[in-house]
Amino acid sequence: MHQLIECVPNFSEGNDLTIIKQITDEIETVEGVRLLNVDPGKATNRTVVTFVGEPKAVVMAAFKAIKKAGELIDMSSHRGEHPRMGATDVCPLIPIANITMEETVEYAHKLAKIVGDDLQIPVYLYEHAQKDKLRHNLSIIRAGEYEGFFKKIKLAEWQPDFGPCDFDAKRGATVIGARDFLIAYNVNLNTTSVRRANAIAFDVREAGRTKKENGKNILDENGKLIAIPGSLKSVKAIGWYIEEYGVAQISMNLTNIGITPLHIAFDEVCKKADARGIRVTGSELVGLVPLKSMIDAGKHFLEKQQRSTGISEKEIIHIAIKSLGLDELASFKPEERIIEYLLKDKSNSKFINTTLTDFADETASESVAPGGGSIAAYVGALGISLGTMVANLSAHKVGWDEHWKDFSDWADKGQYYKNELLKLVDADTKAFNQIMSAFGLSKSTEEEKKVRTQAIQEATKNAIEVPFKVMQLAYESMIVIKAMAEVGNPNSISDAGVGALCARTAVMGAFMNVRINAKDYDDKNFVDDFVVKGKDIESKTKKLEEEIVKIVNNKINV
Repeated sequence: MHQLIECVPNFSEGNDLTIIKQITDEIETVEGVRLLNVDPGKATNRTVVTFVGEPKAVVMAAFKAIKKAGELIDMSSHRGEHPRMGATDVCPLIPIANITMEETVEYAHKLAKIVGDDLQIPVYLYEHAQKDKLRHNLSIIRAGEYEGFFKKIKLAEWQPDFGPCDFDAKRGATVIGARDFLIAYNVNLNTTSVRRANAIAFDVREAGRTKKENGKNILDENGKLIAIPGSLKSVKAIGWYIEEYGVAQISMNLTNIGITPLHIAFDEVCKKADARGIRVTGSELVGLVPLKSMIDAGKHFLEKQQRSTGISEKEIIHIAIKSLGLDELASFKPEERIIEYLLKDKSNSKFINTTLTDFADETASESVAPGGGSIAAYVGALGISLGTMVANLSAHKVGWDEHWKDFSDWADKGQYYKNELLKLVDADTKAFNQIMSAFGLSKSTEEEKKVRTQAIQEATKNAIEVPFKVMQLAYESMIVIKAMAEVGNPNSISDAGVGALCARTAVMGAFMNVRINAKDYDDKNFVDDFVVKGKDIESKTKKLEEEIVKIVNNKINV
């Protein structure tokens, strides 16, 4: 289980692609990191780069990128819409997998130290990496921007955490920290007014606006400004004008998408804009987005339309893109913008990503895989796909509007079983290949024989567990199929019947694979337990299939 950190440095160059390429080339020279996204912005004159990797490799790649940016970018001539203070303006590290925030903070400190010591760039820590709460917030650190830092850095309270106390006119200063996953998100307005955009930004951002009376700020009894909070928690926002597009935007950072997700932020901006006579025309994601954010958004808008959410992931994401208007200013390609898609290991989904013809041809070839286990999983996926289709057709049936949510819930369950069974198509082939690899291990010495035998047994155990999982899922999926036979769209009753036949085939076929692999496994207690459980599932499946077929035949009645 590798530790993974994401790094999202923001470089103060968004127009010269040759400079950006030289910086990202430095990142790609480091083994153990993967460059995921490069997102330049002309109006902001800023590029957001995203890469992931193991912590030490990420620190080295970030260091090399910061060094190269300092060599190529001259901040004394930089102009752009976005606040900035350095060639590498900000460089956050974000825990992604198998690593705590505390561990990520340690790596942020290591990066800050070598940037300050070796490159002699002033470095400020922020977010979780900063112990001083007065310097915790990026916007507070960056206040005054590049132009104001020549004086600011000389103040005792604004000495850098690492590096020199002299402001570098060419490279500026850098902010390095550790933070939770953040979505940078801009909402487009049908206005060119920055003032109006800022008014909406103040309406929604958590910090809100300063309370005023007759144009003057109102202070509390302690002489502090009184704030009127905005409507969205964990949201930072400002308004600006993007000359490249000829529109004003609300530029937001969603700092905790568990509290305020993407679709809620969008809807709230629409609401506040409408109240001010302004219309939202679309939106723009900067950098990458988690898959869950897009799925949640797509389902949110489907539910607002009273449509079934039990459709494919691809369709849900398409609804999210269109509902949020993410393709208004430029094309939005999910495979390039969703982090899980970029990290996906395509070798684990060889067969389910092929065409039906290629899959059938490969099965029919002299190759021993895919074999019966993979086919059983795929037949099971087809069976529940038919049940899910009936649920979706029923959700959209004219005159059944009051029941759309019930059928949507059934379709959601069906999609779950379909997706899990599809994963097992390749998993079964992989399990078989692991057995073959284990048999191919050297057996020249007693120690090698011992290692080989253990590897064969471990692979065989996995080859029993995978088809058994197919049995469980295919059987459980029949609950959805039966419900659709009973209450689903009567015009699709035969589809539910075929689905039940497929599910039965999947269970019985998978059980054959459980048993043939079980005969080569030495732990007889394990084998006996799985065979007993398998026989029970097989028996219940046959009974349930008979019930479903009887319901279907009675309704067809021909």
